[in-house]
This record gives sequence, structure tokens and C-alpha cells, in this order.
Amino acid sequence: MNILTRQMVALAALSCMALSCCRYVPVLSSVEEGEMMMFSDSTRTGRPMSKDPHVIFFKDRFYLYYSMPPGREPSSNGVPGWTIGIATSSDLIHWKKAGEVCPEPLSEPERRGYCAPCARVIDGTVHLFYQSYGGMEKDAICHATSEDGINFKGDPTNPIFSPEPSDWTCGRAIDAEVCKFKGRYFLYFATRDPEFKRQLQGVAVADGDTDFSRGSWTLAKDASILQPELPWEQDCIEGASVIEKGGRLYMFYAGAYNNAPQQIGVAVSDDGIEWERLSDEPFLANGPEGSWNSSESGHPHIFEAPDGRTYLFYQGNCTGGGTWYISQKEVVWQRAADGCGKRRRR
Repeated sequence: MNILTRQMVALAALSCMALSCCRYVPVLSSVEEGEMMMFSDSTRTGRPMSKDPHVIFFKDRFYLYYSMPPGREPSSNGVPGWTIGIATSSDLIHWKKAGEVCPEPLSEPERRGYCAPCARVIDGTVHLFYQSYGGMEKDAICHATSEDGINFKGDPTNPIFSPEPSDWTCGRAIDAEVCKFKGRYFLYFATRDPEFKRQLQGVAVADGDTDFSRGSWTLAKDASILQPELPWEQDCIEGASVIEKGGRLYMFYAGAYNNAPQQIGVAVSDDGIEWERLSDEPFLANGPEGSWNSSESGHPHIFEAPDGRTYLFYQGNCTGGGTWYISQKEVVWQRAADGCGKRRRR
């Protein structure tokens, strides 16, 4: 079976998708090429523990930013909680740790911990968006910049964004995802409802010439743009990662809390604000019993490489959270016929 036939078979397997004039359909490639990526960092805990991947290509190599858990000792900048590690690669398979993100100066919320990175290369500078950790409903989005991908300068206005508490949000903002779309920057974030039980998606926007500082962002919609409704999503939608294809944004998101199991879904939007799921089923499910990701396949990052190929990075484990690895699968994009069905908007 050749690659085209395999991809057509994969597309047919997704025939349950109900689409509203989608120009593309993402499909996991069924073609295995060489060694599987399995990365994890054990330097802080003595066991493999890496979460929340985000990948960029910068200068001449790939950079992977990921969350690192607390260890027996504080990090090199004295933070006792979660922090962010950095690994580099030339092939997206083999990764070597290159350092840790230690932004200076640290804002007060960051001194407890910070994690869940989103990196973007803008005009030759790496912009890192991430969350403070340990403040519960007070956790917020922060920002730092780097000229070399390793050494970061913290934004003096940190934290740069969190929503005001209201009837739909407790005011928390985590799991930042930033992209430029139709001339504006969109900041996607996860938050909790006022009872701090359900995890929801929100979005803020800033002008296309923003410096990303506090005060730049306003809510694009004073309500959740995507919240858990499907059985497999349980009480959580988080970890959004977006990519533009054919003038639309596709959001890969994590449904359900960690190891519940967490699995990955996809939604699509014409304006970055109103979203429509592509399927009632996960795009990438957790693995079967005995597999490396039987506990979950979660916290996705969709990445387009310089050669135009697209990869879905995600975290997984088979230990109920005792360990965590990062892996990736290639995603191919199939053209979809217009008028191929409609779903109600979520």
C-alpha cells in the first residue's frame, strides 16, 4: 500500500467527522519513518518527567521547550516549583538538553513556579509565553524574550494577562498559545469556572504591532470559546495549540484532566473566536493497555517545520503520572469538499 492509499484509508476512517465547509482535514499519517521520538528529562527528579511540549525552528536547529517538575532542590534561579527546560535537535527525533529557562527579573507570581511554554520567533527574537504556577485562581500568563533561544529576559510588566473574575471564569489564565491571524495576535488560554471545577478555553487579542506587555490584551469574547461537552472531554479543555491552513485556524486541544485519560481533539475557526469541533471523537486517543501512553495522550503542540511538514507533539505516560514522555506524530492535510455536512457550534 503506497503513501497516498494509506492516507486515503486514514481519511475514510474519519468519515464520522461532521464538517461545515472545511477546506482541510488533518489526518495522522499512517506511514512510520524510522525511529520514534521518546524524550524526557530526569535531571530534577531522577525519573523521566517532561510535559507541555512546544517546538520552534530557530537559526539552524529545532528547540523544544517543556515543563519540568519540582526536584529535591530549587532550580538554578531559586524557584522551588515547576520550571521550563530546553532541548535542541537537528531531526525532530533525537533531542539533547541545552539548558533551562531562567527569566530575569522574575515577577512575584513566577517565584513559586512557571511552566507550559509557548514559543514564537518574531523578527529574529524568540518570544516565550508561559504561565505562573502555584497560585491557583491567581495564576496568569507571563512573557520573556531571547536572542539565542536559551537566555531569556523577563517582561517587566509580568504577568501580562489574566481575565477579570466573572460569571464564567475565576480569573485564572494558564496554557498560553499565541498566534498572529488576520493582522492581530490571539492569546488562547485555559481558565476555570468560578467553582474551580471545569477547565475552559478563552481568548484575548492584541494589535499586530503589540509589544505583548500587560495592557496590550483585551478579551475577544467575554465568555468561554470552547468548553467540555463531549463524554471523553469530561470536565476539562486545555493545552490549545493552533495552526493556520487555508485561511482558517485549527485548534488541537487536550480534553479531560491528566490521566483521566487526557486525549486530543481538533476544532476549526474562521475568525479565531467562534469554534466548531471536527469530530465527537478524539483525534489522538490514549494508547491501549500496555502501551507507553496508556494513561494519556495529552497537551498537544502542532508544529509546521521549515519543509512544510506538520507534526503533532504531545505528552504521554503509562504510570498514571509517575513519569511523562514527549513524542510526536506527523499530520497530513487532506482537502475536504465544501458543503460536506454541518455541526452546531460549541
